[in-house]
Amino acid sequence: MYKISELAKEVGLSRTALLYYEKLKLIIGRRLANGYRVYSELDLQRVRLIQQLQLGGLTLKECKVCLESKIDKALVKQRLLALDEEIAQKQQARNLLAAIVGEGDLKSWHERLDKLAPDMHLDWLRTQGFSDKEALRLKWLSKDMNDHELYMQDFMKVFQTLERWGPGSEDDTKHALSLIPKPPSKILEIGCGKGLATTVLAQCSQAQITAIDNEQPALDRLIQRFATQGLSTRLETCCSNMAELPFSPESFDLIWSEGSAYIIGVETALTLWRPIIKNQGYLMISDLVWKTNSPSDQSIEYWSHQYPDIQSVETRIKQIKKAGYQVIANFPQSKAAWLNYYNPLAERLNELEPEMSDSSAFKDMTNEVNICTKFADEFGYHMFVLAKV
Repeated sequence: MYKISELAKEVGLSRTALLYYEKLKLIIGRRLANGYRVYSELDLQRVRLIQQLQLGGLTLKECKVCLESKIDKALVKQRLLALDEEIAQKQQARNLLAAIVGEGDLKSWHERLDKLAPDMHLDWLRTQGFSDKEALRLKWLSKDMNDHELYMQDFMKVFQTLERWGPGSEDDTKHALSLIPKPPSKILEIGCGKGLATTVLAQCSQAQITAIDNEQPALDRLIQRFATQGLSTRLETCCSNMAELPFSPESFDLIWSEGSAYIIGVETALTLWRPIIKNQGYLMISDLVWKTNSPSDQSIEYWSHQYPDIQSVETRIKQIKKAGYQVIANFPQSKAAWLNYYNPLAERLNELEPEMSDSSAFKDMTNEVNICTKFADEFGYHMFVLAKV
């Protein structure tokens, strides 16, 4: 026989727990003449059997049913499904924690968080010590804060000899500029890169140009380009975050952004940039859009990770009008603009393959070239010439 304290010690439960067992009639104690409550060996074994059933997720009441009648297999199957779900959640949690400490891949987690809470994602990355520039690069390029530095080193190695960092052509820039109803006097170019479009804007207008980018080496290249062409007096540069532009309201009569608005989101850009455009001023943006209503599964899969906000032209135009703009003109970027970027990039990747084939950045860029070459008829950049209303 076991006193309640002795039984509690044997099974690792408290006195209160055993009294609750007894209340549910899982065990049955009896009192001795001296008033002590005692339990039998069978009670001890019943508690141990109950503990084993509880390991399967059964409640005490469900354990009682199992002890008093045949096992309810439907109930057990229900508990099994619940346990499988819990295990899957725990495994997901473990994978995330392991990835955060550098023992796994964080890409899918960053992508999922960016869809669910894009602004908080960027704020959290800043809290982890990333600058605005690096947080945006991590969001769009490396997607893994543990391997970000190495990824960006490899990424910049590929691009260090390339003139273009995205699709574009002088003819497309000239054509879009020709659609601006009034000659601009002050242009702000956002995301100028090395200044290929900036040069066209300067050559085809008399405007004073302010060019911003978050890459100072690119701005240095632009300054050098303008100095060589004798255009320095018409250029100002600013290394800045396009989401926090340091300009007063109505500072420019034209904002120009080729292939960069996506970085902070097209709808966000339309809203944030509008106040610094003069009344009756203009905005030109280009953005990646679907060119078909039935893209291939490969294209959908690729862009769901690389640019989840890719839209049709019609959807973008609705967003543009809602943001307070009139669409003056819109046209697809030329095939030449696409090839101006992807042909040199493919050649550069072939050149570096012997030494970089194991690099994550190299693999990502190779995949991009393959997708964007094979399915180029399904998506591409589109240029929108807008008036502030």
